[in-house]
Formats: sequence, C-alpha cells, structure tokens
Amino acid sequence: MSVIALLGAGKIGEALLSGLLHGGTSADDLLFTERYPARAAELTEKYGVHGVTVPEAAKRADVLIVAVKPQDIDPVLDELAPLLGPDSLVVSLCAGLPTALYERRLASGVPVVRVMPNTPMLVGEAMSAMSPGKHATAAHLTVVRELLEHVGKVVEVPESQQDAVTALSGSGPAYFFFLVEAMIDAGILLGLPRALSESLIVQSAVGAGKMLAESGEHPVILREAVTSPAGTTINAIRELEKHGVRAALLAAIEAARDRSVELGKAHETP
Repeated sequence: MSVIALLGAGKIGEALLSGLLHGGTSADDLLFTERYPARAAELTEKYGVHGVTVPEAAKRADVLIVAVKPQDIDPVLDELAPLLGPDSLVVSLCAGLPTALYERRLASGVPVVRVMPNTPMLVGEAMSAMSPGKHATAAHLTVVRELLEHVGKVVEVPESQQDAVTALSGSGPAYFFFLVEAMIDAGILLGLPRALSESLIVQSAVGAGKMLAESGEHPVILREAVTSPAGTTINAIRELEKHGVRAALLAAIEAARDRSVELGKAHETP
C-alpha cells in the first residue's frame, strides 16, 4: 500500500483523511501536515494519524496531496523541490494552480495531477474533476481516482477546462447555500417561523437534488412538472426572470472562472 500524505489539514484535507480511513486505508499509511500544533494534536487524537513536517512527508510518502490555500503554495514547493523525484505522485487540490507550476518548480519528471473537489466531500458526496500533467500516466490517474472515490464522484477533464470546473462545481455549493439562505428568509417574510422555514427548504433541496441525480430527466422537464398553467410556480418563475436571476448566475460563474484564471497567472514566471 502506498503511503499518502495530506499537505494541509483544513476542511478539505480533513474530509479526505476521514474518507480514506472510512474506505479502509490504514492510519499507518496516512500522514498529514498542519502548521498549528493544537490542530495537529486534535487530528491525531481524532483519527490516529500522525502529523509530520513537509520534508518528512516528502521523504516518507509515495503520494502527496497538496491541500493548502493557493496563496500558501510557494513555501510548500520550496520544501518539496529538493526531495521529490519521478517516483512520487503529487496531487494538487489548489484552486487555479496549473500542473505547469509544479512541473516548473519541482524536479524533472515528477508526475502531477490537478484536482478540483468541492466541500460536499465532508459528507462523502464530492464532485471532483482531475486533469493529468505532462508526466502523469493512466496508472497515476487510476490511483487518484481510487483515492477520490472514497469521498464522492470523479471525472477526468482537460486541464484547459479546470478554471470553468472551479467556477461551476468547485464554488457551486456556495451558490446553492446562497439560494437556500434567501428562500429561508422568504419564508420568514411570509410569516413562517425560522425553524419551520429552514426545515421546509432544506428538505426540498435534498429531495430536488435526489430527483436530479436519480430521475435521468433534464432540469427543465423537472421544473415544468411543478409549473402548472396560471399556477403559483409560474408566477414565481416570472419574477425570477424579471429580476435577471438567470443572467446573474451566468455572470457570477464567469466571475468565479476569471478569479481562478487570476490565481494561476499570479504564479506565472515574469
């Protein structure tokens, strides 16, 4: 079994750690790095996995999963550079950062796979998109797929699509949470208690998501099934269209894509 090191133990790092353990990976085959000692001690007590330094992780692990914030990547790469070779596999979960950055900063031949997951990883329902760098083989992609399937679904996309994926599914849960928050407030506006409004909308969201996943129907068909002639729903849809909700979502997702591109460009060589 390969030794896997998670570089960065924030929410996504911890979620993947938990998923791997629940999927049968031994705690002895897992390591993590964490800058705050109290947090490292908490994770070790909770999961039985040892916290290590970045250099120790590089020396001991076969697969290194980089889950730090994009703005924190430079010192991590500085520590990894003299220690990694073609026998290592680097998996980047950092939004906006291209495989070319790792390939430029690490030793020649180090395989890199770029992944954009999302926060439903915390409940085992992530959507992760992976893209190989120029040194990553089909065997490397198989390793990454098997790791990520412990916490959700996985697709392979060309790296040229990763900024769009970041904007759509990487940030996507936030858009749903934003809409649910607004709908709960609407229930309160209409006179419902907050707890009841929240219960109604959250279960509606869970049910709608399950219908989308399991029915095989296009969202338009599912929406039309709720939209009776001259009924309540069509009046609501008219107001959404009148206020440009569809156009606002398109613009918002474009803005997220543009920010992902900016994060990558910030690490380009002059």
